[in-house]
Amino acid sequence: MIRTILSLVCLVILAVSAGCESTSADGKYFSLFNGKDLTGWEATGKAKWTVEDGILVGTQGENNAPGDLFTTASYSNFILKSTWRVEWPCNTGIWFRYQSPQKAYQADILEYKNPVCYAGTLYCPGKLFLAMNTDKKLVNRDGWNTMTVRAEGDHLQIWLNDRMVADVHDDTSDAGQIGFQVHPGAQFGPMKVMIRELLLQPLNPEN
Repeated sequence: MIRTILSLVCLVILAVSAGCESTSADGKYFSLFNGKDLTGWEATGKAKWTVEDGILVGTQGENNAPGDLFTTASYSNFILKSTWRVEWPCNTGIWFRYQSPQKAYQADILEYKNPVCYAGTLYCPGKLFLAMNTDKKLVNRDGWNTMTVRAEGDHLQIWLNDRMVADVHDDTSDAGQIGFQVHPGAQFGPMKVMIRELLLQPLNPEN
C-alpha cells in the first residue's frame, strides 16, 4: 500500500514537472532591456538615451533634436509588452519590424490633431495611420501605461491598458528591429519618454 502511494506521488511530481517544463518552453517572455545600460541597443540621431534608476529614458537633444533607439537584433512574429510613461507634450512611439524610415510600423504615443487620435494608434510610413485610437480616456497622461503589440504574419494588433485599439492586416514589413522614437520640434519640448519594462515573446522558433 505504501509503495503504491509513493508511486502515485512520484507520478504526480513527474506530471507537474513536465507541465512546468512545457510552460516555460512555450509562451516565455524575455526582457529586451536589462535595466542597467543600453547593451543590445543602438542609437541614431541626436536624441539623448540614458538609464536612470532602472528606467530607459529618451529626451530631445540640443535644439529639440530627434533620434531613435533600436535593438541590434531583428524580430518577425512576436508579442511585445511595454510599460511606459511620458511627459507631455510629446510625439514618440514604439517602432517594430523596423527596416528603414520607409519600411516599418510604430505603436504611437502622441496626441494628434488632424485626424484626432491618441496613444495606441498604429502608424506606417507612407500610409499614415492604419488604425486610430480615438478614445483619449484610455491614456493615463500622468502615470504608467501598458501597451501590447502582437505581430504575426500580416496580422497586427495593439492593446492599450488592456483595451484593443488596433486590429489590421498589412504586409509593409515582415521583420525588423524594435525601438523608440523621439520626435523633433520645440512644440514637443521638453519631451521625455520613460520605459520601465519591455518584454518580448517570440511566436515561432525562427525569432
